[in-house]
Amino acid sequence: VIRAKVVGKKLMKDGPFGTMRYTVKQMKMYRGFQIMPHVQYIYTEASESLCGVKLEVNKYQYLITGRVYEGKVYTGLCNWYEKWDRLTPSQRKGLNHRYHLGCGCKIRPCYYLPCFATSKNECIWTDMLSNFGHSGYQAKHYACIQRVEGYCSWYRGWAPPDKTIINATDP
Repeated sequence: VIRAKVVGKKLMKDGPFGTMRYTVKQMKMYRGFQIMPHVQYIYTEASESLCGVKLEVNKYQYLITGRVYEGKVYTGLCNWYEKWDRLTPSQRKGLNHRYHLGCGCKIRPCYYLPCFATSKNECIWTDMLSNFGHSGYQAKHYACIQRVEGYCSWYRGWAPPDKTIINATDP
């Protein structure tokens, strides 16, 4: 998970349809230090129809998530990427202070009601009911964090979370 500005791009001829290699200037890394301490290139499929993402060169800073495979960072439509200035204050605060508290949690999407957690370390993501993705209110203003005894729940607000209380009123 990094914050970066795209400074170049090149179509690579590997694979049947090609791969786009974006050269990035990494501003900050939020997660992945152990695997790759610095990211210079981000790879994605060349075509959006194959889940490739289109990033603009020398225009915006982006939040980019992905995976490392054979020493390269890959991202796609199933990963979270967003222009940095479009993130909400809650999302920015989450990146710096909250999301790491949810590393032991699993987010389970809810596509239709009723939805139930099947284990104590799950948060039910209800944005899928009406917004079809990570652009919904829950994703913009909440963080799934681990609470007392390993239970996970949604948290919002500016104060540090109280790990001794499970707040069942939040979605």
